Amino acid sequence: MIDMPERRGTPLPQARPRPIRRGPVYRGLPRLVQAVLWLATSAILGVVIGATFPGALRALGATAALAPGKLAWYGVRATGFLAYFAVAGSVIYGLLLSTKLLDAIAHRPVSFALHKDLALVGLALSGLHGLLLLGDHTFAFTPAAIAIPFASPYAPAAVAVGQLAFYLMAIITGSFYVRRQIGQRAWRLIHYLTFLGFVGATLHGITSGSDTAAPWAVWAYLVPTAAGVFFLAYRIVVSVAQRRSAHDATTVAAFAAGRGGVR
Repeated sequence: MIDMPERRGTPLPQARPRPIRRGPVYRGLPRLVQAVLWLATSAILGVVIGATFPGALRALGATAALAPGKLAWYGVRATGFLAYFAVAGSVIYGLLLSTKLLDAIAHRPVSFALHKDLALVGLALSGLHGLLLLGDHTFAFTPAAIAIPFASPYAPAAVAVGQLAFYLMAIITGSFYVRRQIGQRAWRLIHYLTFLGFVGATLHGITSGSDTAAPWAVWAYLVPTAAGVFFLAYRIVVSVAQRRSAHDATTVAAFAAGRGGVR
């Protein structure tokens, strides 16, 4: 039997599997920390409710007795701020999800569900905010004026910004329920509109709200806006760093494969 000489040549570089990037692993909070957080949250809520509820109840009773027509106006203001807080919370929570900062303390499916629920609550409160205008007799709001941008009898441009932001948020919230049908890429592209909707909601509140000049209202807009800008900038920095790291790893792998192929 004749041994054939070994054929020598330049072997083709073997493709290396891309390393799997893993975010923080959920470990949960210690039981003691959970108990302290729940107790602290309950105490804060108890103090706030105990300090404000009796006075608010008396004010509502006096308003209902002396000027029942103003109840709708108070409802419009309250639901407007609550809707803004819910929308801002959903936006900030979504940014925290995208940076994986929450993965170490909360399951991702739970966090995603909360993100979606906050968006849905914000949309519902925004709709209620608009519907309550029908009961306010300060301005003659009609269903058409509430639904059609620039048709408002009060600050039409500022109100139109809020109406357009509401429709954007409706599209974004609806995309949660058709995510599988439209695909991840389309769903992500639609979600980029979230920032435009949040900016619109902020401008609407500042330019059309009657409480904008109040110190508490300034902080109510300033804190969510600053948090949103900070986490958006953080998200961009993280994304750029990850892309650069992946590019460097690919370059190093290709260089190593090329060096391995040289005899």
